[in-house]
Amino acid sequence: MADIPFESLADSLLAALEEGIGQHADAELQGGVLTVEGDAKSGGGVWLVNKHAPTRQIWLSSPRSGARHYAFDSASGQWRDTRGGADLLSALTAELGVALKWQAP
Repeated sequence: MADIPFESLADSLLAALEEGIGQHADAELQGGVLTVEGDAKSGGGVWLVNKHAPTRQIWLSSPRSGARHYAFDSASGQWRDTRGGADLLSALTAELGVALKWQAP
């Protein structure tokens, strides 16, 4: 991640998520924290996605899958679950029913 600073990657991701999710659900990005209020289609609840600079991770709090941490994998260009699960976009797509796309700047 030395080539692209964490803050730039994280801000780009959060902005893309707000735009993509905001077309289908209530999504608000404020102070590096994206809050998504789910609808009946997604099962309801509140998702929080935020950048965590000390660990260079994106943290997800989900009413469906709990808390997860994602680190940027420069080889794949994806934010990968640090416990070996799906990448962040795949996880959010599955939980929210919204197709999400993002590419590292």
